[in-house]
Order: sequence, then C-alpha cells, then structure tokens
Amino acid sequence: MSLNAVPFGERIHIGIFGRRNAGKSSLINAITGQRLSIVSDVKGTTTDPVQKSMELLPLGPVVLIDTPGLDDWGELGKLRIQKATQMLQKTDLALLVVDGTVGASQEDLKIFRLIKEKEIPCIIAVNKCELLPSSSVSFPEEWSKEQVIFVSALKKIHIQELKELMGTQIKSGSKNRPLVADLIEPEDYILLVIPIDKAAPKGRLILPQQQTIRDILDKGGIPILVRDKELQTALNRLETAGTPPALVITDSQIFPQVAAMVPENIPLTSFSILFARYKGNLETAAAGASVIDTLEHDDLILISEGCTHHRQCGDIGTQKLPKMLQAYTGKKLKFAFTSGTEFPSDLSPYRLIIHCGGCMLNEREMKYRQGCAKTQNIPITNYGIAIAHMKGILARSLAPFKQS
Repeated sequence: MSLNAVPFGERIHIGIFGRRNAGKSSLINAITGQRLSIVSDVKGTTTDPVQKSMELLPLGPVVLIDTPGLDDWGELGKLRIQKATQMLQKTDLALLVVDGTVGASQEDLKIFRLIKEKEIPCIIAVNKCELLPSSSVSFPEEWSKEQVIFVSALKKIHIQELKELMGTQIKSGSKNRPLVADLIEPEDYILLVIPIDKAAPKGRLILPQQQTIRDILDKGGIPILVRDKELQTALNRLETAGTPPALVITDSQIFPQVAAMVPENIPLTSFSILFARYKGNLETAAAGASVIDTLEHDDLILISEGCTHHRQCGDIGTQKLPKMLQAYTGKKLKFAFTSGTEFPSDLSPYRLIIHCGGCMLNEREMKYRQGCAKTQNIPITNYGIAIAHMKGILARSLAPFKQS
C-alpha cells in the first residue's frame, strides 16, 4: 500500500440493504458504472456481504457493502440476514433499496427502524421506477420525502441525482481528529522506532506507521525512521547536533527497551496509543488497563483484532500478549481470540477485552465495539496501553497527550 492510498478504515462505508431481487446489486453497478456485483433473476444470488473499496464522486474514497436479501429463509437464510444486519455496525450511510413494483415490506420497515435506531443517515431508493405509473407512489409515513428517491438501476434513471443525494448525507467524523499533528510543531524532529523482525511484513510498513508518517508530513514535521538497533545512535547524533527529537513513537512490542534508551525529558508514546486516542478510546482504554492488576485464575480475556492478517510465530495478539499477561499476573488465565468483522455481541463471559489499535476498522465500528463493552460493563483496553501498563511506563506514554 502506498502512502497516498486512503486506508480502508478511513473510507466512508456505504451499506446497501433490501429484500432479494429488489435490485441492490444492479444499483451498485449503476452507481459505480462497473460490474462489481453479480446480477441474476435468481433470488439470493448475493449470499454474503461483499465489500469493495473504490473512488466514487462526489463522495471520494468509499467502501460499498452489498448485503444478502433481508427476506431470505431457512436456517442458512437466517445466518445471511444476521450477517447483513451485522454490517450496520460499520455503515456510515445506509442505502435501503425497495422494489417499487412491490412496495415497502415488513423486512424493509424492520431494517429501516434499526438504521434509525443506530442514527445512521439513510436514503430509500425506490427501484424499477420505469415500471411505475408515476413517481407519486405512496410510502410509509415514517419515511420523509427528503430521504426517498425514485430510480431505475436498469435504465440508469436518477442515478446521478442519487449519488449527489448520498454526498449530502455524509457527516465528518474522526477525519477531523489529528493522529499526532497536534502534539508537534512544524520542523520538529519526530523519531519513529520500527523493529524489523520476522513478524514485520516484507518490503513495506504496517498501516499505523504509514498513517503516522503522513500526519507528521502534513504538519510539516520531520520524521526520522530507525530500527530499535539503531535507536541509540540516532539519539546520540541528534543530541550532538543540538536537535533532540520533539517526540519518540515506538512499536508497542519494544516499549521497555525504547523507554530505557530515551531520556525522560523527551516525550515518548506508541503507535497503538496514538490510535487509541484517534479512535476516541484513550481514557477508557487507560482505565481498562488497570483491571489487569485484579485478574484471577481462570479469568477469560478476549483479545480482538480488526484485521485478518496471517499470524506468524511470535504473533503479538495470540502469543506475546497472553505470555505477558500470565507472567505479569502470575495467574493461569484463559483466552479467546477474534479477528476481522467478528466481535461477540454477548461480552458477559469476559473479564477484560484487549483490542488492537483498530487501524483497519472505521470509526463507527470501533465505537460500536467500545459501546458494547461499556453497555455490558466489561473493561476494554488496547495492545499498547496494556503493554505499557505491565511494563510500568503507562504514565510516561500518556504524558504527551496531557501537554497537548
């Protein structure tokens, strides 16, 4: 991935919902001008949510989510509907596609009410308008005229108007929050410590590192990237030149080693902690880390990642964190793991949730997970904050944010 590409988690997520054969896939193809989704007269062609990243004017970078029909049946159909509904957790804008020749159904009304309950902007696209006698077709009273538009995916009628309407519904979110820019000044030297080990991807940097570098560059800062092996040399040379770094940002896995080398007068934090703040979870995550000190034998810990990367030997989530927790607490703990879009709706079995930084999750989905934990009174923290707490350097790693 290049530094100029917009990360998946930063894109506007548009969920397309509706009954089977309402024309969801056809409408996606019409909106994008591409054959992204398979179209068929056979009901239930879309069996799983399909996500596609693309540029869509006038919205810009988006993720389109084509979902299974809400009127599917049977045991497998129930699972498909559950998957479709699950997509609301990450939907920034919902597009409810209604077959105009049939009208609104109970399934349409049910999903509309769920969308409204979650305060997601919603547009109702009444499809197949070319088959209707006029556009004065009645619709439920709870649908405002402003959110209803008559379209034809087949004849490409009112597609441009639909795209323009979609553009008016998007609200700005985390994109207004800086990742690191508010902690630094133009021309500050920012030292980023990036270990290159067997867990590091070949030939590239991971997404949190890329996003942090870009935010520093946007502010006019001067990022300096080093491995942990060259950190002391870099610090010595900057000190000799009379230009010590204004901030050091490190990978969480080498937090203790970096903290031992970086003088106390130089602010220090981690990529993971930056993302906890960026995703709106810093205070909650810091409080959640204190629960580690109260863990008992057989407590079940949920370790959750937002991505589905290939896990290697020494993986931080499934191997390093559990070993750290066992060693720190001296307790025999139990662990459960989730990744990608999977996140339990029932969190009651867990004593603590330790989440990744969430760089692959959009703001809405991350807030949904945080909200689930808060509602069910289950403490939640993240990788970097948990590690900093166990290594006794959490207060130091949070200090830069108190000064901002």
